[in-house]
Amino acid sequence: MSSPRVVAVAPGSPAHRAGVVVDDEVIAVDGEAPRDVIEWRWLTDEADPVLDVRRGGLELTVEVPKAAGEPLGIEVHSSLFDQVRTCDNHCEFCFIYQLPPGMRKSLYLKDDDYRLSFLYGNFTTLTRFTEADLERVVTEGISPLNVSIHATDPEVRAAMLRNRRGATSLRWLRALLDHGVEVHGQVVCCPGVNDGPVLADTLAGVLDRYPELASLCVVPLGVSRHNPEPRMRPTTPAEAATVVDVVHAAQERFLRVLGRRLVFAADEYYLLADRPFPEPDAYEGFAMHEDGIGMARTFEAEFRGELEGTGGVKDGFFSWADAAETGRTTRYEAAGDLGAPAEGYRAVRCGEVGPEPAAAPASPPATAVSLRPTRPRPDAPVGVLTSPYGARVVAPLLAETGRTDVRAVPVENRYFGGNVAVTGLMVGEDLARTLAAEPAGHRYLLPDVCLSGGRFLDGTTPEDLPRAVEVVPTDGAALRRALTAPALAGASR
Repeated sequence: MSSPRVVAVAPGSPAHRAGVVVDDEVIAVDGEAPRDVIEWRWLTDEADPVLDVRRGGLELTVEVPKAAGEPLGIEVHSSLFDQVRTCDNHCEFCFIYQLPPGMRKSLYLKDDDYRLSFLYGNFTTLTRFTEADLERVVTEGISPLNVSIHATDPEVRAAMLRNRRGATSLRWLRALLDHGVEVHGQVVCCPGVNDGPVLADTLAGVLDRYPELASLCVVPLGVSRHNPEPRMRPTTPAEAATVVDVVHAAQERFLRVLGRRLVFAADEYYLLADRPFPEPDAYEGFAMHEDGIGMARTFEAEFRGELEGTGGVKDGFFSWADAAETGRTTRYEAAGDLGAPAEGYRAVRCGEVGPEPAAAPASPPATAVSLRPTRPRPDAPVGVLTSPYGARVVAPLLAETGRTDVRAVPVENRYFGGNVAVTGLMVGEDLARTLAAEPAGHRYLLPDVCLSGGRFLDGTTPEDLPRAVEVVPTDGAALRRALTAPALAGASR
């Protein structure tokens, strides 16, 4: 177990006044060694904490006068100070097994850690969950959590996870719900395995055994060209239509019994089945927006000005991947001083698109994608870079503007291949190939969801692309503003 290392101290903060400096190792807070940033928050939230610090080989005691609830003012190097709890399942459908070779090491780590579920929205199967974990979740109010259900039939679930504990681990879901923990569920629907009648049985099982679930999302199997499992294949349009029908039938039952729909199908199913998306109010607040539930309707409403842009940073598929190493700010950063720095997929990736400044800054902000001064004309035609699925949502919205100088530019994902067609998995290699065939001198808008710390998943950066691009937040309002703004002063090239 490592100790939290200080990477930043806020000027004028209690920690700064007490003499804490960058690179200090905090061995203990009030005599307790924190295991993760959650425990760190609890310990440092108290009044007048005493820090045991290692500095330059010497151990010091630092008393920090502050009020209870006042932020300590320290950012630490990681979100987890002990080891990530790795996954001992061997699911046929696991996307980690389908990654191309040569990516950075952290992306190949399979976790099944309930703390990453809380901090980053990961899904846990609960096969490694224990009584001690339950006690901590309940005592410290670690909620909400995300749980992978996949099937409520014990034999089907154990077979899917290739882990005999999969047959019994949903007892922890029942225990979490009994203790009032907010839980969101997920079903990864594998064609011929847990779709059709099995999916209908799973949804009936949820109504019978887990009706307190906050929500349940049904998402399609992702299959890359590196898939090693012959039984795993993409969902067909007919199978997607069946999933939508099963989910809608279950929604009607849930509405009658619970007064809410509870279960939702991912946007991808409607695209595959060529069905219209449900109306916005059918999503009941878009609780599972980050898992592809209602993203299209949200984007439409933002673009049309009917909904304020969600702004900020959206999750990529690997939004958690560097958590143990880089300690990105968690999804609960707004709740208080959790202490982990904003890196990885939670980092700010680009500046707000708006009127061109009078003069370009001498250097880009530290948290922004590095931008170069080369740029197209302000009145140049605009290409919106997006995935094939994204293009089906974006193109009709661009047509609504009546502008003939704006177009969607779909980027085929050959890097992952298979049925991977989402914007968050676009990489520099595929973008470079697409842009090379596009006209020079146009403005190209790139959604920030495919970047982490200024890098694509294949390790390249926007500066490696053959055309200048403007990185914009991944929401409809930001796209609308970008289309009405002149070319960004520092378009990356």
